[in-house]
Amino acid sequence: MKILICPLNWGLGHATRCVPIIQKLLSEGHEPVLVSDGFALEFLQQEFPTLRFLEFPSYSIRYSNGNSQITAMLGSFPKIFGGIVKEHLWLKNILKTETFDQIISDNRFGMWNIHIHSIYITHQLMVKMPHGLKFLEPLVWLLHRTIINRYQVCWIPDSKENNGLSGDLAHKYPLPKNAIFIGPLSRFGSMKNILPKKNFDTVAILSGIEPQRSIFENELMKKYQNETTKTLIIKGQPQNTQIQTRLGNITIVSHLTSYEIASYLKGAKKIISRSGYSTIMDLAVLNCLGKAEFIPTPGQTEQEYLSKIHPKVI
Repeated sequence: MKILICPLNWGLGHATRCVPIIQKLLSEGHEPVLVSDGFALEFLQQEFPTLRFLEFPSYSIRYSNGNSQITAMLGSFPKIFGGIVKEHLWLKNILKTETFDQIISDNRFGMWNIHIHSIYITHQLMVKMPHGLKFLEPLVWLLHRTIINRYQVCWIPDSKENNGLSGDLAHKYPLPKNAIFIGPLSRFGSMKNILPKKNFDTVAILSGIEPQRSIFENELMKKYQNETTKTLIIKGQPQNTQIQTRLGNITIVSHLTSYEIASYLKGAKKIISRSGYSTIMDLAVLNCLGKAEFIPTPGQTEQEYLSKIHPKVI
């Protein structure tokens, strides 16, 4: 089959968790065509350099510098809604000149078509609302469910048992009829037994939406530049040329291959990262959750929730 795969470009998580799906499709002889933009697109191009790529922008969003994202998110709603309409029309126009057998959309609301088998990937069927807006959670859940019902199937990258890794996000409310649990998705799925590299005591992984990604990077550099232990900071900025710098005992790299990241994570004594769901799946697969210190993006309610239900660093 010829399959269009469309991950959202909000950080790298949506793109990274599509890696095992793409690998499986390729092993079965299918033809994946990938649609994304920004660092998500560059990451996938590095992972799958021989595949065909189409560039179409994700919804424009930028976080605030502060500890609340309510105003930033409310201000982004018109752009997000406009982005959904634009991507749906873009897909409709593409299908006038090219045939696809299936569409797989990772959290892109508009990447469905009534004439093609469309699959939607999400772990966040319910959206955690900030304090003071909790009463809106059932309404937002219903709105998201309406979007999910546009698709033939909804894949939930989590386990059904014991609240899985996502907790309330996928287990609190009744599932849509088209939803199924497919188990955690991680680009490190085939690297569970990779040999650890013990070059660094602490490994920090950065990702997410600006300016909070850069704020997090600066905070970590201030904290660890005078430490005697060796620290690796992976900026999560895939690009053609890797950039590496040193600051005291800190090594800062723009990006690394998945194999390199997995080996450094396995060898680290401590891991620092945002509590994004894809990161949690990655660390769970590598059996590294127990040495992770999660620092959620300020005001990002999903990450704040996930950081509370997963173990702290030992």
